[in-house]
Amino acid sequence: MQALLQQAQSMQQQMAEAQQQLADTQVTGNAGNGLVTATVTGGGELVDVVIDPKVVDPEDVETLQDLVVAAVRDANTKAQQLVEQKLGPLAQGGLGGLLG
Repeated sequence: MQALLQQAQSMQQQMAEAQQQLADTQVTGNAGNGLVTATVTGGGELVDVVIDPKVVDPEDVETLQDLVVAAVRDANTKAQQLVEQKLGPLAQGGLGGLLG
């Protein structure tokens, strides 16, 4: 039983370390062939948006808004993939992996 508890504590520590690494990792998504880029952390926090001046048209604000949303979605999708890649093996192992 002691060995099982030690394994669980070790997995918990690995999970905490992986989550911290994700929080420190930045992922960039883009839209409009790079006209708009958004950067998020592995934790999903939006930290930067860059807009190419070519896409700024006062007569067509909706396109710019759509590009920003698309870039943020792209970055969030990439961040989620990073989370699954980083935490997937740890999350799948879980206590079931210890007990199974």
